[in-house]
Amino acid sequence: MRSIFAVMAVGAVAVGFAGPAMAQDPDGILVYSAQHASLTREWAEAFTAETGIPVTIRQGTDMQMANQIVQEGVNSPADLFLTENSPAMMMVDQAGLFAPVDPETLAQIPEAYRPASGNWTGIAARTTVFVYNTNLLAEEDLPVSMVDLMDPSWAGRWGAAPAGADFQAIVGALLLIEGEDLTADWLHALREGAERYRGNSEAMRAVNIGEIDGAVIYHYYWFGDQARTGENSNNTRLHYFGAQDAGAFVSISGGGVIASSGNLDQAQAFLKWITGPTGQTILRDGTSYEYAIGSGIAANPMLPPLDTLDAPVVDPSNMDARSVVELMAAAGLL
Repeated sequence: MRSIFAVMAVGAVAVGFAGPAMAQDPDGILVYSAQHASLTREWAEAFTAETGIPVTIRQGTDMQMANQIVQEGVNSPADLFLTENSPAMMMVDQAGLFAPVDPETLAQIPEAYRPASGNWTGIAARTTVFVYNTNLLAEEDLPVSMVDLMDPSWAGRWGAAPAGADFQAIVGALLLIEGEDLTADWLHALREGAERYRGNSEAMRAVNIGEIDGAVIYHYYWFGDQARTGENSNNTRLHYFGAQDAGAFVSISGGGVIASSGNLDQAQAFLKWITGPTGQTILRDGTSYEYAIGSGIAANPMLPPLDTLDAPVVDPSNMDARSVVELMAAAGLL
């Protein structure tokens, strides 16, 4: 984490990247965010317009921002932390740096999408899928389980983007559901038999051009490309594993208020607003194509409803980011 690469003022919202402490309005809040920058900016602008509370956003990746908060400890200037995936939230939670979320905010999110501790809450969700090239794979040839991809018959035919926090959350779910030994074997099979890409979009593009038969990604990359030109996805479809398989894992994006914040009331208000009707409607109608999960707001109609995915039950409180990193490092993937 080095210097701030860029700072852009948008009305009362300042957006920058992770680095040394940046100036903010003393009457506003500073958000450390690993969520989609455009979505976070939309939330911040609409919240400021409605409440008059200025929001400064420091943008980074899940683990980058989580590590920064932990390193800063009680001296962190952050008031709120937003992520794409729950392992980063658990890292900060386990360090004891979150304030309990206001009960009215928790009530807006179903229990399945927040930890039992109440120290943070879900704000959005995304599901794991297998994107496949319809010219190379018929439906009857698709893997029944994500674990099937470790079979030698799949070697050289599938891909993933294992270096990102997105994928580490998927591995975390696999670890909880299938245990350490099988997870280690699956990661070894990935290293030896799968093509590795820098990101989900690159993996999907490789599937689309027939470089590989399929790839493990999150759903919203496909829907986002389809909503634009489809140039990186028109030869593909999504396979939903279902059956409570690890490959049907729904990852929770989280939000938590930093306990040492000097603006606790404003930070709690922003988190309540994000999970409320206006914030969730912005999520539903935006271009991130993540799932709205709060305040009874239905998902974007392009997406299959969450309750049809037959996802495994995974308590985000049990997501072990440290063990995931250790297993992936041991497999030579990090």
